[in-house]
Amino acid sequence: MTRKIGAHQSIAGGYHMAMQRIAQKGGNTLQIFSSSPRSWSFASVDEPTIQQFIIEKNKLQITPVYFHASYLINLANNGQVGRLSKKSLINELCLAAKMGIKGSVVHLGSFKEDVNQEKYQILISNIKEVLKQTPKQTLFIIENAGNRKIGQTIEEIGRIVHDVNEPQVMVCLDTCHLHAAGYNLSTKLKLDHFLAEFDHKVGLDKLELWHVNDSKDEFGALRDRHENIGQGKIGLESFRILINHPQTKNLPFIIETPGFDNQGPDKQNIDILKSLANNK
Repeated sequence: MTRKIGAHQSIAGGYHMAMQRIAQKGGNTLQIFSSSPRSWSFASVDEPTIQQFIIEKNKLQITPVYFHASYLINLANNGQVGRLSKKSLINELCLAAKMGIKGSVVHLGSFKEDVNQEKYQILISNIKEVLKQTPKQTLFIIENAGNRKIGQTIEEIGRIVHDVNEPQVMVCLDTCHLHAAGYNLSTKLKLDHFLAEFDHKVGLDKLELWHVNDSKDEFGALRDRHENIGQGKIGLESFRILINHPQTKNLPFIIETPGFDNQGPDKQNIDILKSLANNK
């Protein structure tokens, strides 16, 4: 089975251009924003644009493709931010279904230093409302947090997944965020233990993809600053173990590194990750 290794790419010039960019860098899986991630601007895409994207996707055989949701989203809010968060995700997941995009990777937001049952129920209710208004085949993919936001621990992610209890809800694990939150994957034994814990608390069948990023910060620092593969505090051996582990090697690996030229995820990072894969 061909490894799925790709990166987040810019949609400048059109969605189809992201497909060309990842192909040029040697990737075969892709993550994009549907619109600006730092504003409440919702993507509006006409039929010719959708068809152009699908044709390019099929021609270049880039699959799967994911959206990454807006950074502004906070589903633990029941005010304007919460309403806009739901609207944004409903728009994005409906668009994903039309474009053949598998789903959207979502940072759930923050309880704002005040974790209580009321805010937790707002979170669960808001996720369920989004799922109720979006196609069943598009995935709502919860990303783990590397700071003090929702999803910092596997226990919390597991609780949310089980309380929402919908098949569209999946999980994306980010290596930098796990490192920041104190999860050590530096040996096969430690990765085995982590995957066993994840299976027990969330379910390995819920693990959809990996974000593969090294970290600028020390282990357990609760800071999620990404670094190029092999240039940070996680180190190449951890990535070699992850990309070859029998329980993880067939999942998509998406790079979100700063790039060796500081222009975003680049061919060099993809090539480094490919070089670590034994391709068996």
